[in-house]
Amino acid sequence: MNSLKEVSVLGLGAMGVTIARLYLDQGYKVTVWNRTPDKARELVARGALLARDAAEALRAGRVAVMCVYDYRAAEAILSSPGAAAALDGRLLVQLTTGSPQDARDAQAWAQRHGATYLEGAIQAAPDQMGQPDTPLLVSGARPVFDEARPWLEVLAGGIVYLGEAASAAAAMDLATLSTIYGTLLGFLHGARVAEHEGFDVAAYGRIVAGIMPTFAGFLQHEGAVIQSGDFAISQSPMRISVEATQRILQSARDAGINTEFPTFAAGLFQRADAAGLGGEELAALIKLLRR
Repeated sequence: MNSLKEVSVLGLGAMGVTIARLYLDQGYKVTVWNRTPDKARELVARGALLARDAAEALRAGRVAVMCVYDYRAAEAILSSPGAAAALDGRLLVQLTTGSPQDARDAQAWAQRHGATYLEGAIQAAPDQMGQPDTPLLVSGARPVFDEARPWLEVLAGGIVYLGEAASAAAAMDLATLSTIYGTLLGFLHGARVAEHEGFDVAAYGRIVAGIMPTFAGFLQHEGAVIQSGDFAISQSPMRISVEATQRILQSARDAGINTEFPTFAAGLFQRADAAGLGGEELAALIKLLRR
């Protein structure tokens, strides 16, 4: 069997099962392992090999892909009998979600045991995997990334390589999740406004979806402003947002709906205005966050 068509998958949650299935669909020899072997039944029926323990799974091929609940679970697996020795000469692709420090520690541990290492952050649901636009953030040594690319491309077409620092993928994952959760909180507050005013919340969702491409372009512009360090007004003066967030807060108070999100947002913009940032581009709010 060509080693380029072999892979071990450790962790068979919803994402791990999907990862193993994608490799099987592409004709890979797939060895799987999970703490509870019952989760492997469907994969074994499709041709996967079930390892008796983590060490056996790691020995089965040159590349091992791990996707488990968190780094504590990953550390427990990799410290199980024989696992560290089995990693010698292997490439470990860690797709478990963790912090930048988790990634740095994991890379150092893998290297001490003779393994090469890549950190990956999947930014998609299991049913969105394996598509041309599936986003996957990856970081680690460039030669290791180049070697692993065929395995990674089975999982995602939208691979973004972030450089040599193992922590980069985890850090960017946190940064993008911050955008997602911030947007979600604003969306949910908007849903309460829509409910209170008797609007169809599904229609509100469709309107929001329609403005998202424009909003994404605006965020891209603001990112470029921050990187440039030139906060002269170019698209959106800070003062407009100071007034808008106050209006959202006051409307929530008047309506008697939850005010937690607008209180936070309005307070932040008020502080920025008090710091003299009102006459600069909206992205200047980051100056307040840097303090």
